[in-house]
Amino acid sequence: MGGQYRIRGNKYPRMRRPRRRGRLVVMAVASVAVLGMMGWGTLQLIDVFTGNGRKASAVGPKSDCSTGATPSATAKVPLPKPGGITVNVFNATTRSGLAKQTADELKKRGFKIGDVGNATEKFDKKVKGTGLLLGPASSENTSLPVLATQLASAEHRTDAARKNTSVDLILGNAFKALTKKADADKALAALSNPKPTPSTSKQSC
Repeated sequence: MGGQYRIRGNKYPRMRRPRRRGRLVVMAVASVAVLGMMGWGTLQLIDVFTGNGRKASAVGPKSDCSTGATPSATAKVPLPKPGGITVNVFNATTRSGLAKQTADELKKRGFKIGDVGNATEKFDKKVKGTGLLLGPASSENTSLPVLATQLASAEHRTDAARKNTSVDLILGNAFKALTKKADADKALAALSNPKPTPSTSKQSC
């Protein structure tokens, strides 16, 4: 062809449609926005059902977020006073008069005194430590801890077959004297009014 319709040079009209880049960008942004909204909604649902640690359980004990302490679920068993505990004092050593001397001191400190004398063959000269505290099973968390304040290093034992409520103090070979009264009084006061122990588990507040 020639004349005025001749194509000259290296430029010619493009016959294909231009790329729609703008539409692709819009669609990508919209997809990201939708995914973001879905993720946010999921987090909100999780927060509603779990409470995100901000609400206390309806059935569990309330915790103190400032200290992390959780109150005990069991009721505290009241400890008996020394005057409500009958103590039998037995001497398992070779030193004479030790049982009576110790019994007299315990009486001054408010305890009731039962039997006083030498230990039975089962324990005679067989208690190596300072002493042995022996009582019925019911005394494990009541009478025995109270009596133990008077001889802190003594061993504790319970006898399930024992019927009476009295407790025995069997003096051993290493016994020299009861715990000093001032220290025993402090130990007894701490036992009667224990301080709450903070929980080591982390609390979310």
